[in-house]
Formats: sequence, structure tokens, C-alpha cells
Amino acid sequence: MKTQNVIVDLSFEFALEIIELAEKLETNRKFVLANQPLKSGTSIGANVREAQNAESKNDFIHKIKIAAKEADETDYWLELCQHSKNYPDCTELREKISVILRILNKIIGTSKTKQV
Repeated sequence: MKTQNVIVDLSFEFALEIIELAEKLETNRKFVLANQPLKSGTSIGANVREAQNAESKNDFIHKIKIAAKEADETDYWLELCQHSKNYPDCTELREKISVILRILNKIIGTSKTKQV
């Protein structure tokens, strides 16, 4: 899925990769950690998508802030995975979530300064 919106595309692509990670974790019987990044990692894109249809500027900012919180939580789970024995390497996913977080924080900052 490609749109003209970078954060919509990045968060969707990231969600697909998180689904793959969760499936890999489940296959390796790492059930506890599999569900956490699956929930928060797919929620980022859902909130970004919701923000596209926000009812107001404040609603937009609120939904993007939720996406940023979910992204931060996802990074936490990926960091745990990365530093745990017998878990997949999550370096690439952590780099991607870092980019997503920077974009979301920039959107929040820009949106707040444009409010009058």
C-alpha cells in the first residue's frame, strides 16, 4: 500500500514487519513477548490512519501523540527482545521505529506551532 503520506506508509509497512516478528516469536514459543510488540506495533499505523480523518487540529494532534506513545512502547519491547538470549535480532526494526518516532514528533511539533 503506497499513499502520498510518508508516515501512513511507514507505519503500515512497519506493522507488516511486526506481524512477521510476532509470528517468528510464536513459532519459537516466545508467546509472552510476541503479543506485546504485535499490539503496540500495529496500533501505531491504526492511530496514524485515524488521525487522517481527525475532527479538529486538537484531535489530529491527540491521535498522533497516541501513535508516538505506541511507537515508544514498541521500541521498548524490541529492545527487550534484542537484549534477551535466544530472541531474534531487532536492530533493523529498532532503526525503523526510531525514524517513525522522529517523524511523529516532528508532526506533533509542527502541528502545535501552526495552532492559533
